[in-house]
Amino acid sequence: MSYTALYRKFRPSEFDDVKGQDHIVTTLKNQIKADRIGHAYLFCGTRGTGKTTVAKIFAKAVNCQHTEDGSPCGECEMCRSIALGASMNVIEIDAASNNGVDNIREIREEVAYRPTEGKYKVYIIDEVHMLSKEAFNGFLKTLEEPPENVMFILATTEPQKLPQTILSRCIRMDFRRVSEVDLEIRMNEICQRKGIEIDEDALKLVATNADGSVRDGLTLLEQCISGREGKVTRDDVLDALGAVGEETYIDMTNAIADGDVSKCVLSLNEIFSAGKDARQVMGGLINHYRNLLLTKYVKKPEHILNMSLENVERVREQCQRLDTAEINNAIILLSKTAGEMTYSTQPRVLLELAVVQLATGMSQMVQMQPGTQMQSKQPAKQAQQMKPSPETKKTAPSQGSIEVKPTDEPEREEVKSEPKNVA
Repeated sequence: MSYTALYRKFRPSEFDDVKGQDHIVTTLKNQIKADRIGHAYLFCGTRGTGKTTVAKIFAKAVNCQHTEDGSPCGECEMCRSIALGASMNVIEIDAASNNGVDNIREIREEVAYRPTEGKYKVYIIDEVHMLSKEAFNGFLKTLEEPPENVMFILATTEPQKLPQTILSRCIRMDFRRVSEVDLEIRMNEICQRKGIEIDEDALKLVATNADGSVRDGLTLLEQCISGREGKVTRDDVLDALGAVGEETYIDMTNAIADGDVSKCVLSLNEIFSAGKDARQVMGGLINHYRNLLLTKYVKKPEHILNMSLENVERVREQCQRLDTAEINNAIILLSKTAGEMTYSTQPRVLLELAVVQLATGMSQMVQMQPGTQMQSKQPAKQAQQMKPSPETKKTAPSQGSIEVKPTDEPEREEVKSEPKNVA
């Protein structure tokens, strides 16, 4: 038999195996137990959170002959046929490749026939936001009033692209990102079943980089354990990620704080010589400054920082020598550079430039320079406007002299002219 990926081999087959979606699992189980099953559901959420998996489990549960507390038994004929993908009652459609009106017309013709076995004919339409506008319009009536033995489960990662007419006809359920704790528990169960030895720190690192996606976490775990013998360590995970350890970021940050540009550049050159990705290094450096910021205000940061206790103490010592303004400035500059690196053909150069700016203090000068120029130019401009020109000094004296001179000059002329007239 050919090899099967971990996320496919260990896909949950019952509601109790689903991690991190207790609010949705409880709702669906209660509807099955109360026999209040809707005709249209909309499953929303990011990738790898279990939308399609829960849809298949729900399809088994509504057709199961012997449900147990709202969950499928997994032993009856319907459960086995659906699990093998051989049931004619569960139709899975990829809307990305079947997004036209003709595909919707086929669905409208098929729903008129009763299911060959079981209670419901379930249509699971994945990536439903990819349907065309005409397909959505042709689907409205069928979605609103389907036959009583037909159910639609729509799954999407971008619900904002769906028309409001579709949203109003479905029971919406939002899938959350799976927490790191749940990911660690799930991956630890899989490692035990596979007989794989892995460090706890390595599991935490895998769960952190999964970003709430079970599929991404299992794919990364598979990448770490493939081709390796013995126990999987944190260093193995770092090699698979193309990332560097926290110790490297701590040393680099100390060099930046000391203004040692040479040490910073040499450290980056050593990292890149090891084949690390510049964007991954940038993300790790931003995350390190975030850890410094959190350590400033959290009394026990070891509960939220994914690192060893020794490194937590080193981060605590390092944050004491840096003030909040320096940390904030570094996060802002590095985040801006990370956005520019996304479309750059030379991400390494941008990373080196950002580190040099932080080490030399140029980043603060760049941010303060526009404001400083405005403050220096504004008073000079006002002074220039208020300063009278040489011509104005001759023709327009001060306000005090304007009131006196018009009265004095005529009096002097009259005094001088009166003696001449008398003579």
